[in-house]
Amino acid sequence: MPLYEAHLPVSDLERSITFYRDVVGLVPAFSQPERGVAFLWVERAEVGMLGLWLPGTAYGWAAGAPHHRSHFALSVPFESLTASIGRLRGLGVNPTGFDGAPADEPSVIGWMPSAQIYFPDPDSHVVEYITILPHQPVDSFFGSWSDWQKISRPKKPSA
Repeated sequence: MPLYEAHLPVSDLERSITFYRDVVGLVPAFSQPERGVAFLWVERAEVGMLGLWLPGTAYGWAAGAPHHRSHFALSVPFESLTASIGRLRGLGVNPTGFDGAPADEPSVIGWMPSAQIYFPDPDSHVVEYITILPHQPVDSFFGSWSDWQKISRPKKPSA
């Protein structure tokens, strides 16, 4: 089953709405600032949703509780994944690879296999753009897209 929705605690609702709309590309769906909550579509209602919650709300941080980081991934086509690196930098957001180092290209997790980049939201939650690759898995591989291209093989067709 595909993941439909995720919910994140945020410290500033308007700042987070702006980030997820302008940087991530989600579509505002519904907001109730007086309740401290907003929802954004991942493309459209049929695809998925992200909920943003201020402290003291159902999914927000409890009063006085330390902030914690959350992580979620959005599936994107490979072309969008690679294009997002420059786009994010142009918006002042620093993409990283799986190892946390600054990324000029996607990193690859070989056991899936998948290509991805990561970047922080305004509350240090980690947003991931991920593409599942049409290659044979290589369980021991964790590295750059360039290195992956040297060793990867296309998936064998299903019988």
